[in-house]
Amino acid sequence: MLSWSNSSATPLSQLLSFIFTFLSFLPRTSRASDSEWIDYSADGYATMTHYSLPENFIAACGCTTTSTNYPTAAMNQMAYGSSTSYGPACGQCFNLTLLNSFLSNPPFYPNVTKSVIIKVTDLCPLSQSGWCNATTHGPNAGGHYVNFDLAWPSSSIPDDFFPSNASTLCYQSVSCTNWEGWNRAAALGSVANLGYSACCPDNPTGSTNDTCPSYSDDNGIPPDTHTSESALSSSISLFLVLPLAVSLLSYLF
Repeated sequence: MLSWSNSSATPLSQLLSFIFTFLSFLPRTSRASDSEWIDYSADGYATMTHYSLPENFIAACGCTTTSTNYPTAAMNQMAYGSSTSYGPACGQCFNLTLLNSFLSNPPFYPNVTKSVIIKVTDLCPLSQSGWCNATTHGPNAGGHYVNFDLAWPSSSIPDDFFPSNASTLCYQSVSCTNWEGWNRAAALGSVANLGYSACCPDNPTGSTNDTCPSYSDDNGIPPDTHTSESALSSSISLFLVLPLAVSLLSYLF
């Protein structure tokens, strides 16, 4: 709760106190100590699981809600590159090709090659066990350091694409111009009214100009990746201070 009821304070000091208190509630980055992010290769092998992501849901990267109409996935935390909110993996696109479902009995091997190009929009949190628990000290239970948690079932992915158990796959980094949602401007970029707590580039290349920093380890401001279709400014949170300050001054004087 915000409070500025100190009767001994001057109107100016009350105003300043209110503004600083309000600013303390705005989203900001925090620095994590001793972070050990997984430096995965552009192409390799990984495990794949799946989770339910409702359509029009804003996931960790803050990608536009329309992105959920196309193939998306979460990435395990230490490869994703952040402990919360956006990370360097946000907006990256990968071609995922199923190899087998090693937990199936008997083992499952697809008769035909099944692939899907996904965009990373979410974080699969680090845990003590499970498929997203890989760290630089060791892989997950499938023997891999990367896990893609596919948003499935999905209107954009065939119902028979995903086997019933965790799978192994090969992945290749690809340009997001190959992603199914690329031709829909509303599916690209991040949500503006989340301010600096969102970062979802259209097609990140690794450059600092179009790739999200770690929300946990980088105190700087991420690139402006907000969709051009939104009328809201990426710095909307700061503009809220001005009308509040004016209202307070009117009350005090």
